[in-house]
Parts: sequence; C-alpha cells; structure tokens
Amino acid sequence: MVLLRGLLGDVLRQLRLRQGRTLREVSAAARVSLGYLSEVERGQKEASSELLASICKALGVPLSHVLREVADQLALAELQHEPVMAGAPEHERLADERIDETMSESMSESIPATPEGIADEFRADMVAA
Repeated sequence: MVLLRGLLGDVLRQLRLRQGRTLREVSAAARVSLGYLSEVERGQKEASSELLASICKALGVPLSHVLREVADQLALAELQHEPVMAGAPEHERLADERIDETMSESMSESIPATPEGIADEFRADMVAA
C-alpha cells in the first residue's frame, strides 16, 4: 500500500536538505513545532492543508510543486507495482497486491485506454451535468 503521507514527508525532507536547512529553521519559519515537523517528514503524521501551505512557504516553494513531486513519485511506485511501505509485513503486502489485482481487473473496463477516450468521457459527463 502506498502511504501518501510517507511520500509527502520524503519530498518535504528532500527539499529542506537541498536547501541545507535544519528542522529547527524550517519549523520556526513555518510556525510549527520541531517535533511535529519531524513526524510529518517521517510520514508519521498527516499534515493539514494549512500546515502544508505553511511549510511550503517556509521552504520557499509552491505547494503545487510539492504535490506534483509527490504525484510523480506515486505514479512511479504504481508503475513498479512495488509497495512503498517498506516496513509492512509480507502478509500485508501480499494482501494489498491481491486487492490491487482485483481492483485493476474491475477498473480496466471503466477506465478509458487513451487520453482521447478520457477527454471524450469528460465531455460527456459535462454535457450530462
């Protein structure tokens, strides 16, 4: 199972480290406790949208940039069909793989195969609304 909070924490930590900044510096600028920011970076806490905006402002990066990076990493993890949750017991990973297979089989009929098909379906939904 892909943990979004883990991917988000990784991206935030990478940005902070690339800037050569400490947790203390960013937590002070974002007005969030050092411990909480640390937990967010380690994927142990779900950050609210307000908190994410504050952290991004403290890092000097747009929230959209962070979310785009998270989306890219999520897409890569899905393409590789490997669980991002490295610490998960094997039985949980196997159960998640079976769920993923079942969902992909049922969704393959409902998801258009091409960008044009997606656009056509979107237009049809807009007309129906």
